[in-house]
Amino acid sequence: MDLAEAVSLSPSACLRRVKALEQDGIIAGYRAEVDRAKAGLGLTVFIAIKVEGHSRDTSDRIEEALTSIPAVVACYLVSGSADFMVEAAVPDLAAYEQLLLSQILTIPSVTEAHSTFAIRTILSRGPIPLDHWR
Repeated sequence: MDLAEAVSLSPSACLRRVKALEQDGIIAGYRAEVDRAKAGLGLTVFIAIKVEGHSRDTSDRIEEALTSIPAVVACYLVSGSADFMVEAAVPDLAAYEQLLLSQILTIPSVTEAHSTFAIRTILSRGPIPLDHWR
């Protein structure tokens, strides 16, 4: 087991620790890393969304609508000038236009959307800094 060797544990001890991290919810799951461009999703866009009528109910409805859109790969409730920040992966500008006009701006209470396009991905994953946690 490569992980066991990397952390200087026996495979069985390493497996016990990994299983404990899974049970505690620290390891939330596993997934395949997909090359977006090779999968035909060459355009990454970050969309700052403003809403009206701030309430738990409004937020819940918007969260449900955003997370049901397949192109949305990440969604955050944020502070600042926007209320939500969405990361979407789409094939091209035409697909982005469709996403924005037909899906995001049709969500009740969404009043504005400002988009920023990624020119090139420098890092989209990486180790989580766990130095504080021992």
